[in-house]
Amino acid sequence: MSAQLPDITTVCSEYQRLLEESQRALEIWTEARANVCQSRNGRAAGDELLRLQAKYARAYAVEQRHVHNCFLCQFVSRAKGRDSENSSDSLAETLYA
Repeated sequence: MSAQLPDITTVCSEYQRLLEESQRALEIWTEARANVCQSRNGRAAGDELLRLQAKYARAYAVEQRHVHNCFLCQFVSRAKGRDSENSSDSLAETLYA
């Protein structure tokens, strides 16, 4: 069995910050959407939801762009991918042996 590889968040503090920002934006948007669904406050509420949705989409895009451009994030992501492939291979070998 291979050793556990660290998550990207333990290696890259910038990714951790961007992930938290994206998650906060999603929580705020989700909460506002639930409030609007309950109150049905018309156009102003709909405009606010669109603004919050755009804020979340921007935060998520920045997070994803960072992962794509950050050497540390790419390294950990690739290493975790190889680790899970190795785990899948050993499981397949066990199942089909």
